[in-house]
Amino acid sequence: MRAVIAEDSVLLRIGVVKVLEMAGFEVAAQVEDGEALLAAVAEHRPDIAVVDVRMPPDFTDEGVRAATVIRRRWPDTAVLLLSQYVEERYATDLLAANTSKIGYLLKQRVADVEEFADSVRRVAAGGTALDPQVVSQLLLRRHSGPLDRLTRREHEVLELMASGRSNAGIAAGLVISDSAVAKHINNIFAKLDLPKADADHRRVLAVLRFLDVV
Repeated sequence: MRAVIAEDSVLLRIGVVKVLEMAGFEVAAQVEDGEALLAAVAEHRPDIAVVDVRMPPDFTDEGVRAATVIRRRWPDTAVLLLSQYVEERYATDLLAANTSKIGYLLKQRVADVEEFADSVRRVAAGGTALDPQVVSQLLLRRHSGPLDRLTRREHEVLELMASGRSNAGIAAGLVISDSAVAKHINNIFAKLDLPKADADHRRVLAVLRFLDVV
């Protein structure tokens, strides 16, 4: 797979490049601002763009704005945002527009090379990857509604679903069986009053309900 990286910190950029190359990615371009990122994506049409949320010139939301343009102009390119701090609205804003090929991680996750590489692969393949701290904050600010119907274990399963884990990944994370995960997910679908449809679609709807997007 081919990747483009946009990060103004030289040291972090070098680190991300090394991790992705070790994971088998071809890094087609390394840039440090939103304008250069859009030019690189237009030229190389990568499978994924790994983008810093805040970049020159203003260090506000340049990466998010560039990511929005990428999602609109080149929908086949996945986007993984990196942030120094939890800024949950960016994750929900992007997911409101599209629920696949999107990720939002804290920069500290890059240090866990294997986990970070897995997240990049998952997003590039069409999935999602949300930082556990983002998911936790979203969970904490839920006060009422259908989510209150869920048991503690069902909350844990939904939290892992929102972070992008597969059923097998959820089972490993909670140390339970695959069949138990499937049972919890079916209970979540029922308690959130999700319409009967294919499993993947209902899974996305459950995550969006959790993120308060729908």
